[in-house]
Amino acid sequence: MLIEQRIRAAWEGRISGCLLGKPVEILSMREGKTSLEAYLKEAESFPLRDYVNHLEHPLIKGLSINCCKGKIVRAEQDDDITYTVLALMMLEEHGLNINTDDVARTWINKLPAGATFTAEREAYISLLKKMNFDYQWGGKRDFDLDSISDNEFNDWIGAQIRIDMYGWVLPGHPEKAAALARKDASLSHRGCAVECSAFLAALAAYIPVCKTRISAIENSLELIDKDSDAYQAVAIGISNSGKSSEDIIEKYKELSPVHSLNNLAVVVWSFLSFQDSFDEAVGEAVSAGWDTDCNGATVGGLVGLAEGEVPKKWTDPWKGKVNTTIAGLGELNLKNLIQRTEALIKKFNTELKDA
Repeated sequence: MLIEQRIRAAWEGRISGCLLGKPVEILSMREGKTSLEAYLKEAESFPLRDYVNHLEHPLIKGLSINCCKGKIVRAEQDDDITYTVLALMMLEEHGLNINTDDVARTWINKLPAGATFTAEREAYISLLKKMNFDYQWGGKRDFDLDSISDNEFNDWIGAQIRIDMYGWVLPGHPEKAAALARKDASLSHRGCAVECSAFLAALAAYIPVCKTRISAIENSLELIDKDSDAYQAVAIGISNSGKSSEDIIEKYKELSPVHSLNNLAVVVWSFLSFQDSFDEAVGEAVSAGWDTDCNGATVGGLVGLAEGEVPKKWTDPWKGKVNTTIAGLGELNLKNLIQRTEALIKKFNTELKDA
């Protein structure tokens, strides 16, 4: 399968999976899986195999309504897509030498504070407090960069939704993909959240060169800390493959719905359990609850990368139009995003061969 085909489907899958989970994100987080399932049934969207039918609900409003079936005209702005585009832009500017300072400066210069949440927002605030004006434009750093990730949310999901691009542009180079993910993730996160990010970036790099999904997952596990809770979360996802998500939900019932570990286990579980259907993989990832748009996006991107195709019923509604919150960009074109991603793959492949 051509890598160009995989990259198109990875973009399409990530965006479509995000749109699928976005309407029910807040409902899932605040009221849990039982309420989520009840809503989907009442909306005649259960089992979830297509975009969510809109049904009036106090927790489904604003842009979330625009992501419901029949109301989609473009991919609405969402941090799961904003950070993917931002990673693309950082790689275009800095190449494989990107470091955590580059990520910090990019956030300050191109990412509105209002587009950040939990760990990212705390890191953003800390940067504003500690940096001088010269640092923003490439000047010397006069503060401890490690202190920026000292926040109460630094083991939550934010880091692992930012790093798909590092794996996409480095097919067959999972170690480098994982290293780039760690540099990005460590600006705002620590510990298991950084390991979750490294795992997912490595997985995206392994998928095009591995014969099976499970082999890609097992190889990616070799690149993260075996004593980390992230390693265990992947193992739990694997062990529940082909089963319901109930054991995963029970295992992590005490964690925040936006923690890194519970959501990673769901991603691995759905990616392995529903290998014959994009619809089932993203539908069940969202239906499992917790962070529905994040998991829909991550699973959608991974499945697209693995299969090289996303059914048109998912992509036709948004017509290649992609909106982000990145300053000054406005609406983007999917075709252009794909071309830019492919250009980086060719560039980095040449650089690594010549190294």
